[in-house]
Amino acid sequence: MAQQLTIDQINQKANQIRQDIIRMLEAAGSGHSAGPLGLADIFAALYFDIMKIDPKNPEWDERDYFFLSNGHTVPVQYAAMAGAGFFDREELQTLRKFGSRLQGHPERTKLPGLENTSGPLGSGLSQAAGVAYTLQYIDKQPHRFVYAVMGDGELNEGNIWEAAMFAGKYKLGQLITFIDRNNIQIDGNTEDVMPLEDLRGKWESFGWHVQEIDGHNVESVIDAASMSRAISNKPSVIIAHTIPGRGVDFMEYDYRWHGTPPNHEQAKEALTKLRTLNGKIKAGE
Repeated sequence: MAQQLTIDQINQKANQIRQDIIRMLEAAGSGHSAGPLGLADIFAALYFDIMKIDPKNPEWDERDYFFLSNGHTVPVQYAAMAGAGFFDREELQTLRKFGSRLQGHPERTKLPGLENTSGPLGSGLSQAAGVAYTLQYIDKQPHRFVYAVMGDGELNEGNIWEAAMFAGKYKLGQLITFIDRNNIQIDGNTEDVMPLEDLRGKWESFGWHVQEIDGHNVESVIDAASMSRAISNKPSVIIAHTIPGRGVDFMEYDYRWHGTPPNHEQAKEALTKLRTLNGKIKAGE
């Protein structure tokens, strides 16, 4: 089971996840900064409260499933998994190294606890919907849920909307998804590249239950997931408004950090900002 922690403890986990992300990316010399930092609160809530999982038994047959669709943000998932006890945190420093279990996109067969392999954007929702359909109509296990995370820029992909239609048709009440609504993608702001609004209306028109939350408010994330589990007659999507690069002021809101790792000096500055909450507390406190 996910560890039952207080909100303050989960917030502390999120801060630790962000620090681990910075260290991983610096060591790798490549990778994505903005998205993983922005998702840390959601992943802390998922791995330390929401999901029914057992890090010591990743194949537990009563577990919930998790699918990462925007696979380039996987450093945040690795950091959360290590923090939860799936593997030793020291292994985080092998990110993107040759032969590492921690590849730049999740590779299911490499690391116990990963449910899907993600490379091409847009595939994760279809994978999650397929498992949710199986749980609901074939295995008939209503107590298990399928969670997924998608990026907002990823919604440019047509197969997202094919999966949305499928899930809506079959009323997949065990499917709960998050959209990381950070308003950036690799080429710029989402509304400049390919406008998404009215995003809520789009998903509602496909037959989904929709909530919008502050993706940095852990309590809101947990409450939204709880509400989604109570909706049994349609799939749920939680539009989580986040700040790309959250916690590191020189990265926040800047789409150029989408696919850029910090160098040594930038990593040092970022870690100082995270440890001091951008100067709100003294280092070491």
